[in-house]
Amino acid sequence: MSTQRINIDPRVAQNAPTLRWAALYPIRTRDANLPSRRPPVVATVDALRRAVRAERRAGRRVGFVLTMGALHEGHLSLVRAASEECDFTVVSIYVNPSQFTPAEDLAEYPRTFEADLDALTPCGANLVFAPGDEEVYRPGHATWVTVGGPAEPLEGRFRPGHFRGVATVVLKLFEMVQPDAAYFGRKDYQQLLVIRRMAADLDLPVEVRACSTVRESDGLAMSSRNAYLSPDARRRASALPRCLGRAEALVAGGERDAEQIARQMREVLQAAAPLEIDYVVLADPETLQPVAQVVGPTVALLAARIEGTRLIDNTILSPPTD
Repeated sequence: MSTQRINIDPRVAQNAPTLRWAALYPIRTRDANLPSRRPPVVATVDALRRAVRAERRAGRRVGFVLTMGALHEGHLSLVRAASEECDFTVVSIYVNPSQFTPAEDLAEYPRTFEADLDALTPCGANLVFAPGDEEVYRPGHATWVTVGGPAEPLEGRFRPGHFRGVATVVLKLFEMVQPDAAYFGRKDYQQLLVIRRMAADLDLPVEVRACSTVRESDGLAMSSRNAYLSPDARRRASALPRCLGRAEALVAGGERDAEQIARQMREVLQAAAPLEIDYVVLADPETLQPVAQVVGPTVALLAARIEGTRLIDNTILSPPTD
């Protein structure tokens, strides 16, 4: 299957897919109503803007899905959502170094560019933007975006500097693509709040759309980092969705004390030891400030490490109304 390339940087076509990755996340068969060829690839901002400008002149609505590659069904669901709501869908594939802390897995992060293009083929992507680091962070780059509020607790505490890197690259990509709507998954709940806060505070003319978390058969949220898990670690990782299920069941059964709920959530995780818990928190779904009682919609968030792989997940707890 051939790929149309426009000003392609040869460095973006790297790292063919591994068998492990293909087995972990098989791709859905093609929808007969969607394109049957790989989307074209651009690697420069100038080429990207020319392509998007032509679509805008034709009066088309532009959707945007930001990824770091190693695509799985969670990413592809965002692309399908964008293609359903927009006339022209851009997908970025860029492993952003500035959002990795020094102790994290930048060098080991899965890079499966050719497989990603194959995966995008049936999903309605119209253009792939795959820049190199030198295109995103030009020599002398010295401007960074720091978001307060929802960026400060939880991931902000455990991964200092992470959201500075996220906010900076998202703002830069928004400026490069200038989409009408951008699509993000609810699995990265705190990131979603941070991006919405930034977009609102900076008056960005983009609609930030949230899409449901896509899960595997045992409930584990799909993540590119799931590929790191050994079979035993993968089995123990199923404790994360069970932990959230325990919280949902407790609230449905009338429990309102947030600390009691969090304690039982931790017990579910601890039963899957060895496992290191970073946090288990019940918080306000807009501010991420901890709550003492579940009296309205509340977000339960957790982060844990299994064999060195850090996994996050969340759910909205909604107490029954009388």
